[in-house]
Order: sequence, then structure tokens, then C-alpha cells
Amino acid sequence: MHIIREPRITLITRQQFLYPEHIDWHSDSDVAGEVVAEFAGRMCYLSFGEDAGLEGGHKSIPGRTSNEAYLGNILQVKHGSVLEHAVWTLLIEGVSRSLTHELIRHRAGFGFSQLSQRYVDESNIGFVLPPEISENTRAFEVWAEACEQSLEGYRSLLDEMSSQVGDDGPATMRKKRARQAARSVLPNCAETKIVVTGNARAWRHFMEMRGAASADVEIRRLANEVLHIMRAEAAHIFGDMHLVPHADGTETVETQHSKV
Repeated sequence: MHIIREPRITLITRQQFLYPEHIDWHSDSDVAGEVVAEFAGRMCYLSFGEDAGLEGGHKSIPGRTSNEAYLGNILQVKHGSVLEHAVWTLLIEGVSRSLTHELIRHRAGFGFSQLSQRYVDESNIGFVLPPEISENTRAFEVWAEACEQSLEGYRSLLDEMSSQVGDDGPATMRKKRARQAARSVLPNCAETKIVVTGNARAWRHFMEMRGAASADVEIRRLANEVLHIMRAEAAHIFGDMHLVPHADGTETVETQHSKV
């Protein structure tokens, strides 16, 4: 039986910012997510600088000159809507179905594409070890035995359902019919993979909520890993969020500002 102990998170897309030719303004940041958030905020108040050359009779006004200072003020005054223009996509692997049941509840600002148990044969599936269960303990033995039994049940049920379905209908649909019945015996700790696209405001909310001490330990661990990636990607948007030690030996996410 394949046991998974840590998630794997891969950044797979980031944005490119295309400067409008008719607006004479450039940010001092090279990170597209930071630039688009700054641009959106400046557009709201026309604060590109006096020589921006705006059309339609509009006049621009001076404003904070650096991206870091501008976005720092955005976070401080909770103008969170401009953060919705900055978008990143992550490939998340090695997490449980239990985790993704919670993850996909974050509907605002996110898009999800998850591995299909109807289409994919799970006969050799891995199981995610809950962080609370230590190896070489009786609890681990009970957990591992339950996983083995569920996998054996899946394989047996898949064989029975494949025979029951027979040759009725296209091959792909026959396989789906068998697998959708067999998956019913798999536990919440069955490993899954999911592609998640979210804007900066949504990612911040996710990390604040799921990185809290009261969150499930597995999804808190995911929130911590996401924060590492996002801080490296866009420090001006996520740099106010930090990991702090928690009493149980894990870490929690804390932010210097109120939620945006």
C-alpha cells in the first residue's frame, strides 16, 4: 500500500501584464500580479501621475510612487477588490479527498479541476496519512489495516461491477459505471490531485481561514505551503502574512492587517 506523508504543490501559471500604450505609467515591480493590482487601484482614483496622458479629458493626480507602498496601503485600507485581478494557478498533489472536500468550499475567486474517480482506475491508489497519526503506533496499524481493506474491497467490487455491466454501451461509459460504484468504498484519506486557480484576495482568505489554529491539520499544512509559494511570488501582496509556531508543533498563518 502506498502511503503519502506530504503534499506536493507546484505553481503552474502566473500572469503577464501588458502596459496600455495610451497611458504613460510604469510600475517599479516586475511581478505581473503586483502590477495589475496596482494598476487597478490607480485606475479607480486616476493616480498615475500628472503626466500620464489620459484620454477623455481626465486628469491624473500624483500618488504613492512604489508598488510596495501602494499595495501596502491597499491592504491597510482593505481595498480588496483590486487584488482580485492578480491570479495564480497551483497543481496540488498528495492530498486527501477529505482535504479537497473542504478546499472546494472556497467558491469565491477560485476555479477547481479535480481528478475523476469515475474515469481513473484507483486500483493502485495511495492513501494520505493524517498528520495526527504517528507511525509505529497502534493508531497507525488500525488506520493502515482499514486502508488495505478498503483497497481490497475496491478491487473486488470493481471486478464484480465490470462483469455486471458487461458489454452494454461504449467502453468508456462501461468503465465509468463500474468505477463509480467501486469508488463508494474508498475512504476520505484516498489521495487526489487538483488544479486550483485563484485570485490574490481568494488565496489570502484561504490562508487566513485554513492556516488558523482551529483548522484541520492537513489543510493547515497545505495553507502553510501555499504561503511559502505566494510570498516568493508576490511579496508586496502576501508579505504581511507570516508563519508562527503553534502549540502542537505545527505552524499557523497570521497577518499584520485585518482581512481584505
